[in-house]
Order: sequence, then structure tokens, then C-alpha cells
Amino acid sequence: MEPGIFRDLLTGFAGVATGVMSGAFGVGGAVISTPAIRALGCSAALAVGTTLPSILPGVVTGSWRYRSGDYIRWRVVAFTAPAGIIGAVTGAWVSPRVPGEGHLLMILTALILMWSAVNMMRSSRTTEVVELRNNLGFVSQSTDLPAVFTGACAGVLSGLLGVGGGIVMVPLYRRWLGLPIKNAVATSLICVGCFAIPGTITHSLGGGIDWRFASWLTIGVVVGAPFGSSMTMKMSDKKLQRVFGLFLALIAVVYGVGEFLSL
Repeated sequence: MEPGIFRDLLTGFAGVATGVMSGAFGVGGAVISTPAIRALGCSAALAVGTTLPSILPGVVTGSWRYRSGDYIRWRVVAFTAPAGIIGAVTGAWVSPRVPGEGHLLMILTALILMWSAVNMMRSSRTTEVVELRNNLGFVSQSTDLPAVFTGACAGVLSGLLGVGGGIVMVPLYRRWLGLPIKNAVATSLICVGCFAIPGTITHSLGGGIDWRFASWLTIGVVVGAPFGSSMTMKMSDKKLQRVFGLFLALIAVVYGVGEFLSL
């Protein structure tokens, strides 16, 4: 599609959907915005970096609903974010050097999304001791190393694929740290914002961002993110986890089929 106000408006609507997903699932929302801007004419190579500038504004507006009730586990953020930032810079540096003009990265994204979906739908059980510990707001030091490793993995994927990293963090927070789903979503959302900053800078310095697409995405994300977080607060944990897993599985199919057809 040629640049113009109609394309800009469609990009803004994609941003609203991106913001809703970001606030609801703590995933950065690029699982929506990346294929959307691809369909609107952004190249595969630029699409990876163009989604990143909209993530931080979406985090700010989306996380406001989680500010009360101890939903954000700041100790986990403290151990996840630094490792994730280093990983994001590494991933952003590697991204343009991967062969395939961005198509292989998109196929990899689809595979990771499907893994996350299966992992999320299988991780509904936690022990009573773990649930009690988390309901009391306590995170033991034994979770620090898993939080660091989770941050490193998510950060690399954020910079490499432009997907925010939350698609990895939320399932791993559930499986490795035993966090309740709403805590995992809220904590992931804050970390996603941290990861987006160095990734955006690195992609920008390398000329890997289409700023017209990025600007309209950001406007939409800022509007949509608060609605997403409000939706999450109204759902039960069990329903939220099921919806999250199905959402990731659906996006994985869309990603995979679209990229195989383009190849």
C-alpha cells in the first residue's frame, strides 16, 4: 500500500489493537503490529525494528491499571531487566545480519509463539505452597537466577525479532517462578518497556525503523493499552491463562502461514 492518510489511519487502528494486547497480556503487542505493518507495505527487514518505538509508551499507559494490589513484582523486574537489556542490544545487533531478508526471523517468531502457547496452556498447575507464597507477595532468592535467565532469553528475542519478549517471559514466570498469571503479565509488561529502549536505539542507529509507521503505531498503542489492562483485571486467572495461550497459538499460525506464502 502506498503511503497516505488512509494507510496512516489503518496503522493507527493496528496500534490500538496492539495496545490492547500489550496491556492485557504483557507481550509488547508486536505480535499484532508486526504482521499488520507488513500487510500495509512495510518490508520484513524494517518491520522488526519499527514495532519497538511504540512499546514503551504502551507500557506506561498499560501498566497504570496494575499500579495497585502488588501486581508488579519489582524484585523480579530488578533481576530480569538488566539481563534483558543486554540481551536486547545483542539481538538487535544480530537481527540485520541474519540471512533471509527478515523472512527467517518471522518464521522463527511463529515457532516461538507456538511454543509459548503450548507452554502456557500446560502450566495451569502450581503447588499450594507456591501459590500461598506468591499470594503473600514474597519472591525468594531462589527465583533470582531464573529471573536473570528469563530476562536474557526475552531480551535477545526482543531485539532480534521485535516482539517485546513478553511471549517468553509470561510463560517462564509462570513455570519457573510460580507467579500467578496477573502478576506475570504485569511484571512482564514493565520488563518489556525496559527491553524496548536499547532495542529501539540500536535499530534506529542502523536505519532499521520506518518512523512514519512507528509514529502512527505509537498513537494507537497509547490509546489501546489501558483498555487491555482493564480487561485483564476483570478476568479470572484461569480464564486469562486460557485466553492468553489461545491468543499466542492463533498468532503463531498467522505468522507461519503468512511467511511461508511470502517465501
